[in-house]
Formats: sequence, structure tokens, C-alpha cells
Amino acid sequence: MRRPYVFICAAFALLWVNPAAASAQEDMTVIDNSVFEKPQRPPAVFKHDEHNELASIEECNECHHVYAEGQRLEDESSEDQRCADCHELQDVGARPGLVKAFHTNCKNCHRDQKKGPLMCGQCHIRSAGKF
Repeated sequence: MRRPYVFICAAFALLWVNPAAASAQEDMTVIDNSVFEKPQRPPAVFKHDEHNELASIEECNECHHVYAEGQRLEDESSEDQRCADCHELQDVGARPGLVKAFHTNCKNCHRDQKKGPLMCGQCHIRSAGKF
């Protein structure tokens, strides 16, 4: 009888200590910029599900890409990873740094589709961050 109570308390404690474990990308409202010591701008506003619905994006790998030997793997997705897991703050060889990776991935798609924000202040909205 006591075992389920202990399990529930342990699960609650884990989620309380690590709130990131309780949320998913679907709940995302801003891009995680915690890897930057002194960000120059507030985090980019990004409502994950709303964005994908408006853009008619159904496959995660359209944004969450995986590369091997310089080639994009079309059937692979990195949605279970943070961008910073693969991208350093600065460029490393042919792999772009984190800021360049975000900007290239997002802005190129917006340009190709001829819709979506392209200017800094359209994504980095001061009221959304701690600025």
C-alpha cells in the first residue's frame, strides 16, 4: 500500500527539481539560450506547436536535422536533443556555431517559403526575455 505513495512522491520530487523533465518541445515558448553566458538579445520567441501548424511542418527532421560525414540524413531526427548538444558556441570545422546554426536553419527556411520573420527584433522580442 505504501509503495505507490513513495513512487508518486519520488516522481513529483524529480519533476520539481528538474522542471525541464516535465516539459517538452510542444510546450516551448522561447528558444533555450541558457548556454550563453551573456546573451546580447532576449531568447527568440518560438511557440513550437503553433509554428509547426502554421508552417504545415509534420516531420520533425525538417528542423531537427542530423548530419553524418557532411551529408544530411533525411530519415533521421534529433528532436530528442538540444541544438547545443551538437553545436558549440563557435564554428567547429564545417559545423556552424550555435547562433549561426539557429539563424541559418530558421532564416533560410523563412526565405525559401517567403514567410516568417527575418529581422532580429521579429524573433528576439524584449518583453519575452529578461531584458
